[in-house]
Amino acid sequence: MSGDPFLDLDAFVRLPRPAGLWLSPDGRRLIVGVGTPDRENARYATALWEVDPAGARPARRLTRGVRGEAAAAFTPAGDLLFTSARPVPGDDEDDETPALWLLPAGGGDARVLAKLPGGVHGVAISATGTIVAGSALLAGSADPEADRAARGQRKEAGVSAILHDSYPVRYWDHDLGPDHTRLLAGTLDPAADPAEEAGLVLRDITGHVGRALTVEPEWDIAPDGRTVVTTWSVAERGGSERPTLVAVDVASGERRVLADDADHDYGSPLISPDGRQVAVSMRRRSSLDDPGDVRLALIPLAGGPARALTEGADRWPSAARWTPDGTALVFTADHQGRAPLWRVDAVSGEVTRLTGDDGAYSDIRVAPDGQWVYALRSTIDSPPAPVRVPATGRGGFEPLPGPAPAVQIPGTLTEVTATAADGSPLRAWLALPPGGEPAPLVVYIHGGPLGSWNMWHWRWNPWILTARGYAVLMPDPALSTGYGYDFVKRGWGDWGNAPYTDLMALTDAAEQRPDIDADRTAAMGGSFGGYMANWVAGHTDRFKAIVTHASIWAMDQMWSTTDAAFYWARELTPDRRHANSPHRFADDITTPMLVIHGDKDYRVPIGEGLRLWWDLASRQQADDGSGPHKFLYFPDENHWILKPGNARVWYATVVAFLNHHVLGEPWQRPDLT
Repeated sequence: MSGDPFLDLDAFVRLPRPAGLWLSPDGRRLIVGVGTPDRENARYATALWEVDPAGARPARRLTRGVRGEAAAAFTPAGDLLFTSARPVPGDDEDDETPALWLLPAGGGDARVLAKLPGGVHGVAISATGTIVAGSALLAGSADPEADRAARGQRKEAGVSAILHDSYPVRYWDHDLGPDHTRLLAGTLDPAADPAEEAGLVLRDITGHVGRALTVEPEWDIAPDGRTVVTTWSVAERGGSERPTLVAVDVASGERRVLADDADHDYGSPLISPDGRQVAVSMRRRSSLDDPGDVRLALIPLAGGPARALTEGADRWPSAARWTPDGTALVFTADHQGRAPLWRVDAVSGEVTRLTGDDGAYSDIRVAPDGQWVYALRSTIDSPPAPVRVPATGRGGFEPLPGPAPAVQIPGTLTEVTATAADGSPLRAWLALPPGGEPAPLVVYIHGGPLGSWNMWHWRWNPWILTARGYAVLMPDPALSTGYGYDFVKRGWGDWGNAPYTDLMALTDAAEQRPDIDADRTAAMGGSFGGYMANWVAGHTDRFKAIVTHASIWAMDQMWSTTDAAFYWARELTPDRRHANSPHRFADDITTPMLVIHGDKDYRVPIGEGLRLWWDLASRQQADDGSGPHKFLYFPDENHWILKPGNARVWYATVVAFLNHHVLGEPWQRPDLT
């Protein structure tokens, strides 16, 4: 064991992983979540740390629950609300359902506010102390107590069956149903002592609404606590659905539609500080020839048409936050391999870039005096860390003393440019190992496909390979975000064309560098990147090895077994699925392939990995059935490999496979496989 986290994989998976940022109403407390492996090394458990917004005091740890915590919100008095599945004192029932807890601002132990059989998530709180949260209840349950009894009956009867009458039935890594999310609301007593053991009564304000709030709903509560605005999924013909926007009266539960347009999807509602407007992500729905477009829009809370706010900016905004005076919103958007902070005026729609560095910003919080924007900032070569940025955009970012130590990167980062076959400019990041000698090259192909290499990655970390002497190219081909609508459209519905030729053009450009050994190259990708790795394998023999993770192999099979088939059907007709399916070129594959798949992957179901593995294995010609290919299978993982021990094995197997086929080293089976 070296202790170097990029050479010692055990040390790497133990590195603290900051994620999530919350700011108190007075702006004096900043909370960061930090994930580390639990005692069994079976998952990452998040602890909450307090960071000084002024940057003077060191970070201090607030929670130490064995199962971790997730920050939710601050009360108007500054007490911290969080959710956790930690055992409840005096409760004989010990399960992993998250309850809502309160940690007093003045110190003392955390106490339970609400524990529901369907858990608590998505907590939002108004300036008046009204809390709204989501909890999953069975269809026939009138309230949480009835739900608890109904769950007990299913358990006692040994029933796990789910009867569906609509699509979808699964999402990413979990089944949908038999319970479905409802919204519940309650009010904290502002005169109550936060240290006293008083619970919070949450009442159902939506009732059973089927799947309307089941798949990644998002909501916000008005400052006066009277209205909740939430996304609301509506069924459509052909097994499809569309996200609409509704307002729910907290007192009566009455609902009214704010936005329901068959041509747009709505998400991420955020009510203005004066309670009059709702900022929302408005995405034009994709079609066969249109990838859609994303804009920030404003909708009057009282009702009225949506007004697109970022119409003049050819970038896709996300993670928006209002400024305290309600005159602007701060958001992030991919841009040329970065994800800067931007500001948009709420009246004129004028967009201003606030950060000019290489950073990718997330988890935005704006100080109550409007002077600072707080965020987590990462780059390809630096993990997420808390920073503050002047709201004027002048002066750059300032690092804050965070909960995770800085890491020393084993190499350097530069950029590679090229020109596409159609003349479009292309770019990529290139991570280089120390030493300056010509290095073997590994091409990382990102997933999505609507995405970009612009931030730190724990699951696809290039520095694991640079520490072992490889260079890593991270290209943004057609379909990548941050380069404008037309750049995405270049690959829309034609995945095997411009995305593939762009990748090869950038690989050509990298291989022309004197610090790259063009005779020793490999390619890797996951999800859409895995699809493209499969496509590469059937269309060129230039690579010594190919690693394909959670990948699409047979599009005729995958599109109807994935968890959201209706989305892909908008882009991929039967003819397009046939023309762009990698499985048609199985006979042309001569490159050794490492296939990786998790059984709980519902986005790209395990059938893709199994069919790919059979198509490779059945073509092996040795009498004993042996061949160059490998299949790394995770029975308990999903689209992502999330457990620390499994992540270590993932990296170890990838490195062993590359070392064998790219460097010519003897094959060594990784430990514990």
